[in-house]
Amino acid sequence: MPGTEDETLRAKRGSPARMGGRRGPTMLVTAYLAFVGLLASCLGLELSRCRAKPPGRACSNPSFLRFQLDFYQVYFLALAADWLQAPYLYKLYQHYYFLEGQIAILYVCGLASTVLFGLVASSLVDWLGRKNSCVLFSLTYSLCCLTKLSQDYFVLLVGRALGGLSTALLFSAFEAWYIHEHVERHDFPAEWIPATFARAAFWNHVLAVVAGVTAEAVASWIGLGPVAPFVAAIPLLALAGALALRNWGENYDRQRAFSRTCAGGLRCLLSDRRVLLLGTIQALFESVIFIFVFLWTPVLDPHGAPLGIVFSSFMAASLLGSSLYRIATSKRYHLQPMHLLSLAVLIVVFSLFMLTFSTSPGQESPVESFIAFLLIELACGLYFPSMSFLRRKVIPETEQAGVLNWFRVPLHLLACLGLLVLHDSDRKTGTRNMFSICSAVMVMTLLAVVGLFTVVRHDAELRVPSPTEEPYAPEL
Repeated sequence: MPGTEDETLRAKRGSPARMGGRRGPTMLVTAYLAFVGLLASCLGLELSRCRAKPPGRACSNPSFLRFQLDFYQVYFLALAADWLQAPYLYKLYQHYYFLEGQIAILYVCGLASTVLFGLVASSLVDWLGRKNSCVLFSLTYSLCCLTKLSQDYFVLLVGRALGGLSTALLFSAFEAWYIHEHVERHDFPAEWIPATFARAAFWNHVLAVVAGVTAEAVASWIGLGPVAPFVAAIPLLALAGALALRNWGENYDRQRAFSRTCAGGLRCLLSDRRVLLLGTIQALFESVIFIFVFLWTPVLDPHGAPLGIVFSSFMAASLLGSSLYRIATSKRYHLQPMHLLSLAVLIVVFSLFMLTFSTSPGQESPVESFIAFLLIELACGLYFPSMSFLRRKVIPETEQAGVLNWFRVPLHLLACLGLLVLHDSDRKTGTRNMFSICSAVMVMTLLAVVGLFTVVRHDAELRVPSPTEEPYAPEL
């Protein structure tokens, strides 16, 4: 393990200076300019959208606003803690002198635990209670952050497993608690639920942008180095758990047997070609995104990129994509989610082809790679709302949990397979080869999109009939 390696082995693995300790002025300036430009673009689009929004639609019900605030306080703290760790995860493992193959195994462990716990998360949350599950998230994620202080490989593997459990709880317990409280306890109209989550999705992007800048600051200013963002996340998690305990009531739900959920989801998947094609697109596209999440740091860090600012630029590009989605589906342009899904996949295909050339051994071009990564994030901003719309329309509400479980299995298996292939490859050519493989996978995704477009081209249900804007609860 790194803590017991002698200096000779450490020299073979690489010194901190060789692994991105020195900052090149080109990447430094490019990252900051991109961040400022993307942030200005996002602000401009959002301000113009707010000015164009019809007045008098915001909810003035004090009980609803107070309930929303109680939810947002906890949920946003949890999201902020999650985003704060993202920019420096790979860098931390590299700082501990692990080889790329060892880091790949750590990522595979995290993905595998996400699959395992994701399959049973909804049942666990129903059995344990939604509030208790949110508090459990705070505890497990805090333990996950504490494991980052250790250089022991086994401890870090345990941390990745805890991270998988925490991620599964984050994306199941909080939403389930809110929906139950909204409908059952407070008896607010169900039509108001999208207003809360639409606003949460926007602020989630904003939190991600701020978290990247914050991670860069604490990693540079606090003497802990790359582990600093993980330490900084612990107080946020503790505060989230404490607020949930103090302000939230507990709620449970009737448990549907896990076998019945999966069986129903599988029947829906196999009986409807649209669902099968959607699952294929999601598995292929998002597995490539998982591999991108692993590769961006080793591609840019050796050239002195400020990782926190780079991450914030990625999140600003994704936010820009989301804003463009809303504009494109508005009454003025009236593009459909299927069109934007196709565009997102085409952008990623182009970006991955760029990366196969910009990461060529001996001829690396970090600025071109950075631009390609930004394009991928922009495409994600178009992809996720498009996919969310299509899933809502195609998959019956009663079968969504089961179908999404089946979607996630091939998605994470493909991502794990890609990381294992990278683990066994030569470092100098492995990254370029992986981008080439991802390009081929994304071409397959494009074929699946064409197949889906052929099936649904006359389906009026999958078209946006009116301007797609953030929903607001009516004034009472």
